[in-house]
Amino acid sequence: MKKRLFLSLCLVACISAQAAAPIAKIQQMLAKPKVLCGRFDQSKQLNGLKKPLASNGRFCVVAGKGVLWRTLQPFPSTLRLTRDEIVNFQGDRVAMRLDAKQEPTVRMINSVLFAMLAGDLAQLDTLFEVDGDADASHWHVALKAREPALAKAIGAIALDGDSYVKNIAINDASGDRTTIVFSAIQAGDSAMLPEEAALF
Repeated sequence: MKKRLFLSLCLVACISAQAAAPIAKIQQMLAKPKVLCGRFDQSKQLNGLKKPLASNGRFCVVAGKGVLWRTLQPFPSTLRLTRDEIVNFQGDRVAMRLDAKQEPTVRMINSVLFAMLAGDLAQLDTLFEVDGDADASHWHVALKAREPALAKAIGAIALDGDSYVKNIAINDASGDRTTIVFSAIQAGDSAMLPEEAALF
């Protein structure tokens, strides 16, 4: 009996090690610059609508500060996500502000988005069951929310990329689907435009 239990524990440990191995490999493949900016093209397929909603713009991920999401088309709008709040700017005017102290889900949403854009799989592993695979130059990760509340809000997520996250697909529990493609990625302080730096 003890021998069988020992073998079972060894098997579980081996499976866990194999599951963790691609994640560690992917983490090594990912670049981790302090500032990362680029273009995004987003397509959102809503239930009941035949044509997906398309938008594009620029994004910046700044380590220790947050994420800037500047939609340029079809309508200009800027979101700044930090640990403590989500702020929506319409031009220079603050159109909406959500504070994590009043809205606890803000912190969770921000940490998920920041971790996804930064490719922080260790952070994502605390909130999701992570299943991934990687070869020499490319990786793919599927995320399934651990908490029922998060599963209800987000559903399932798939990420793939190389040195950076290049694609994100989010399947909401409601049936809506969002795909985001990242391109023209630049790293370093010079990647951020002066007006973007001013918003931090």
